[in-house]
Amino acid sequence: MEGSKVSGQNGSSSESRPPNPLAGALKNCLSTNARMVTSGKKSLVRHPSLMKMNTTDASTEIGTERETFETEFVPVLRSGGWADIGFRQSMEDRYVCFDNFTHNYGIENLDEEPNAFYGVFDGHGGTHAADFVCSNLPRFIVEDGDFPREVEKVVSSAFVQTDAALAKACSLDADLASGTTALAAVVVGRSLVVANAGDCRAVLCRRGKAVEMSRDHKPVCTKEKKRIEALGGYVYDGYLNGQLNVARALGDWHIEGMKCEDGGPLSAEPELMSMRLTEEDEFLIMGCDGIWDVFRSQNAVDFARRRLQEHNDPVVCCKDLVEEALKRKSGDNLAVVIVCFQPKAPPNLVVPRARVQRSISAEGLKELQSFLDGLEIRD
Repeated sequence: MEGSKVSGQNGSSSESRPPNPLAGALKNCLSTNARMVTSGKKSLVRHPSLMKMNTTDASTEIGTERETFETEFVPVLRSGGWADIGFRQSMEDRYVCFDNFTHNYGIENLDEEPNAFYGVFDGHGGTHAADFVCSNLPRFIVEDGDFPREVEKVVSSAFVQTDAALAKACSLDADLASGTTALAAVVVGRSLVVANAGDCRAVLCRRGKAVEMSRDHKPVCTKEKKRIEALGGYVYDGYLNGQLNVARALGDWHIEGMKCEDGGPLSAEPELMSMRLTEEDEFLIMGCDGIWDVFRSQNAVDFARRRLQEHNDPVVCCKDLVEEALKRKSGDNLAVVIVCFQPKAPPNLVVPRARVQRSISAEGLKELQSFLDGLEIRD
């Protein structure tokens, strides 16, 4: 897994586009691009459970110290990724890192501000869907005329368009039929937007504290279960329609009852979370469910932070996380991306010692006075 830095192969952020293993099928898909895009936009009519979440609203604790840094802070992006087959027979996870997003796609960045794309894709039923989404999701984003002015709208639309393009490719070649979860992070200037469809997870380290930037889309989750049932599906033994253990994914058009042109219980529309980066934001961890099966969010942040303090290398840190997950007996494929927002290693956190204030109550003073009055005065 050495050499290339994208599409699930280990290394740092890439300097070229990811390979497109489905180029032939995609070319045929894009010949009907206008119809595909129209279809994608229609499907953006949201069920109530698909409404966007914003961490500014979800966590007032995060926002209280933010304003001090916004006017000065510009993130310095460094990233790395690592993947391992684990104890599985085949490898279906993919990841991609673009520290300079528009440059990688040959588009001039007029504002000269940070712009980046990172993704983790956990395939199932084969690798074709993960390969396809890894190659084409960033392209749909960067080629949208509203990017980067309306990042959230563009990213959400790109998920749906990529899913529609994959459906078209699979209709032309049945051997491509498969599915994948998708977790993407886009950085433009000081804005971080995370989009998730599936059970991968993104966790931000803010001054040593874990801030979850995505929600795991499991069929048993209350919101997801209500949405699934409202769209004609059901949850059996924790599985969507008794077949998939995720409630959102791209692909899987070949599985009966999951998707249709008018919708379906399996959604490809991502859930978005966004925030303004500050000097307190140190790094972002993006991992497939194989990582989170054996790490809690805060545990992963603590582990990665210690490693970055030792070597300050996001690639090596990703490798350390994967190796630790294997030691903890994770039974799945493993893929993780770490994005650092600072050039320096995370600082040591000094916890101020609380001042202990001692006082005595009026009743205590009374008892002490009585005690002193009762003492015999000796010459």
